[in-house]
Amino acid sequence: MKQPLTLAEILAVLGEPQSVTDLRRYFGGAGGSAFTGGQFERLGGGGDRPETRNLITAEDLIAVELLSVRVPPRTALDLLQGALGEAVSAELGQISTAVLLGRPGAPRLIEKGRPADQAWRLLRDADGIGWVVAGKLLARKRPHLVPVYDEVVACAFRTRRGFWRWLHGRLEEEDAILADRLADLRREAGLPDAISLLRVLDVVMWMRHRDDHTGYRCRGVRLPPAYGG
Repeated sequence: MKQPLTLAEILAVLGEPQSVTDLRRYFGGAGGSAFTGGQFERLGGGGDRPETRNLITAEDLIAVELLSVRVPPRTALDLLQGALGEAVSAELGQISTAVLLGRPGAPRLIEKGRPADQAWRLLRDADGIGWVVAGKLLARKRPHLVPVYDEVVACAFRTRRGFWRWLHGRLEEEDAILADRLADLRREAGLPDAISLLRVLDVVMWMRHRDDHTGYRCRGVRLPPAYGG
């Protein structure tokens, strides 16, 4: 059974020069062509801005489409003006935008039965959404607490269930060295602070593994030579 990456292995991947190159390419810097996902967190001023942080808006639905997924029309209407949207808003109202994954206040929001988990389950179980889209919608609303997570990223990290809690643990390790390295990468790539550290990590891992990902039996992200990659 594949074991999740260790903190040292994650740092090794981040430390390769390609990480900065990939970030600039994804977000449109250094003359490269931007991926549409580069506007995911910034579209319309962001999903966590004060006036709409507890509401699923049409801009949020467009934002997730920039990540190559979509919410079916009937479910979108329910989120915008129906009972589903009201239920999700009630949970979002209990989640401060100031809480960061890896910090002390995060577990009480992400553990099973807590507000972020409840919101994710409401979205996941809605018609035509599922776990990937649910996570991307929540990442739009709480970018510093909920990471973007899909099959490619899951494979890169060699993780599956409980990813939020697992990543919270990695961010706590060794005096938050992972967060410091992500902040360094964001600065080296010339990205604004509006791009969360979680998003920096997601993009690096996704860009590194997307072309190599082979599906169910994939072995995960290719590690630097010192780690047997």
